[in-house]
Amino acid sequence: MTTHARRAVAASTAVLALALVATACSGSSGGEDSRTVTLVTHDSFAASKGVLRQFTQETGYKVRVLRGGDAGAAVNQAVLNKDNPQGDVFFGVDNTLLSRPLDEGVFAPYRAKGLEKVPERYQADKGRHRVTPVDTGEVCVNYDRAYFAKKHLDPPRTLDDLTKPRYRNLLVTENAATSSPGLAFLLATVDRYGTKGWQGYWKKLRANGAEVVDGWEQAYNDRFSGSRGGKGKGDKPLVVSYASSPPVEVVDAKPKPKQAPTGIAEDTCFRQTEYAGLLKGAGNAKGGKALLDFLLGKRFQEDLPLQMFVRPVRADAKLPELFTRYGQEPDDPATLPPQKIADNREQWIKTWTSLAVK
Repeated sequence: MTTHARRAVAASTAVLALALVATACSGSSGGEDSRTVTLVTHDSFAASKGVLRQFTQETGYKVRVLRGGDAGAAVNQAVLNKDNPQGDVFFGVDNTLLSRPLDEGVFAPYRAKGLEKVPERYQADKGRHRVTPVDTGEVCVNYDRAYFAKKHLDPPRTLDDLTKPRYRNLLVTENAATSSPGLAFLLATVDRYGTKGWQGYWKKLRANGAEVVDGWEQAYNDRFSGSRGGKGKGDKPLVVSYASSPPVEVVDAKPKPKQAPTGIAEDTCFRQTEYAGLLKGAGNAKGGKALLDFLLGKRFQEDLPLQMFVRPVRADAKLPELFTRYGQEPDDPATLPPQKIADNREQWIKTWTSLAVK
């Protein structure tokens, strides 16, 4: 999942990540050294100091990280290199893109240890185990608490609310053709209104003044009034972002506030789950399997929230106080089967573009 939270902490985690691993500059298989396992991933992968060191201590394998741009670009590279994989394990494909590498035969089957601790709602490719769920999170409409308090206006709760006159000209969202959260928000509307009803919803949303920008950085940092601890420079008090955005807003706050300056509209959310898989033809398949076991282990799972601002998929993994105090986990977020997304994604985006981009 290409989450904004990871980008938001990228500068601070980069130093730690470099301290943990040697980042490869070009693709090569871990088979060159039987004690090295190569993890192919997106630019936002991060782990805290000592976590991958523990993996080395436990297994004897050193981890080399090969980053390949954002999630979409990394997945595309994995598909293009399926006959000559760049490494042993791929991490970073979410449910909006999962069907493509599965259909292309990118991954080899492996049932990771600890999978029985993962709720079924996060498990894809059941029975074949070509991918292992690692983390999850939601794309949601976020709101600026200060704006709505000042206006004595209740923030929106649902997708329907966003089309009401009281919220006219307040929302900024991302382009579904160029942005992961923008696509997820589109999919939330498809799930809510159906394949024949979502177009009418978007007509209403655009008529109510919803603004569309290219990507998350522009929407959240430039247009949203609630960013930067409630001191955002934008004039839009509603933005399509992540359920993890409120904890991010207080991560550096001293002292910590009673509540985050931003909140989420829970009935607007779409769940993204991120997966890892053993690359077919991996040079070090044994090391790759050990790494998949580790990614699903409690130590790595409990390290995820404060490094990549996502939730672990293991039911017995504990969340840090920052998440339990300031975060919200939607009760029933929207979701769609990966194959349905694959079968319709391009046409949905094309239709959405004709409705929303003017």
